[in-house]
Amino acid sequence: MSWLKFLRIDPFLLILITVVVLASLFPCEGDAKVFFGWLTKAAIALLFFMHGAKLSRQNIVNGLGHWRLHLVVLFSTFILFPLLGLGLGVFVPGVMSSGIYLGFLYLCALPATVQSAIAYTSIAGGNVAAAICSASASSLLGVFLSPILVGLLMHTQEGSADTVQAIIDIIIQLMVPFVIGHLARPLIANWVERHKKLINKTDRTSILLVVYTAFSEAVVEGIWHKVNGWSLLTIVFFSLVLLAIVLVVNTVVARALGFSKEDEITIVFCGSKKSLANGIPMANVLFPAAAVGMMVLPLMIFHQIQLMVCAVMAQRYARRIEKKTE
Repeated sequence: MSWLKFLRIDPFLLILITVVVLASLFPCEGDAKVFFGWLTKAAIALLFFMHGAKLSRQNIVNGLGHWRLHLVVLFSTFILFPLLGLGLGVFVPGVMSSGIYLGFLYLCALPATVQSAIAYTSIAGGNVAAAICSASASSLLGVFLSPILVGLLMHTQEGSADTVQAIIDIIIQLMVPFVIGHLARPLIANWVERHKKLINKTDRTSILLVVYTAFSEAVVEGIWHKVNGWSLLTIVFFSLVLLAIVLVVNTVVARALGFSKEDEITIVFCGSKKSLANGIPMANVLFPAAAVGMMVLPLMIFHQIQLMVCAVMAQRYARRIEKKTE
């Protein structure tokens, strides 16, 4: 057993941290910034194209039958999270700065991540078909709901773009590649199935590019002059609290409503995720360039924490299921 498995650390988490450090030490500027900007946009388009290509219509049909499960997940993503985000306002400005608080509000308005929600549901032995449908629905609805929620939660005080224009821009960046990928599925489905490992690497590479480019911008804008050690500890602490509350609430609700263990796993993992891949492009559209770094910092830290915590939970769920089937 490797030391990563012993410590229950997801290797991708370490890669993410490494990319953040590299962006802090060697941020892209000038021509490199332009190059990475275009490369990142292309990577994001490819990421959502592949998400669309991997989503089979049979999985959509199978998943639609679990409408109660989807309602619980959507409630967690677009109602529970925003309410908890507003609740963090009681800690401003005594414990948390207003900039970090706005970053948490933005985090809470985002849709669920698709890839990790499905991956952890699969590892834990949950309802994968429902997870695919639920996470994908959250991602698609987020294109419309997240900009509206951002406007409602922040009262557009950070100079965010016009909501209608923001939605149009986000549709072009995210939804169009997704739809094209899904429409192309009949032609490339076999290739996608044969090259799952390559596609997964492409997905992760896209996320790493997004993180590097966004954090480089934040470093150039002087984020480390605005964020000190106490601020980082505050973000880590409230990310843990936020994630813990959501995980507990989803587990309790799933059991109270009589869902099976497989469906409970799906609700727990799909209802507790926030998408880094969706969040960075949306932030670039919704906020001025100077504000993007602070807005995405809580998201980046929360994303890393959710990866690590949910990796441990997925393994525990899997061991419980193995014991029952022995």
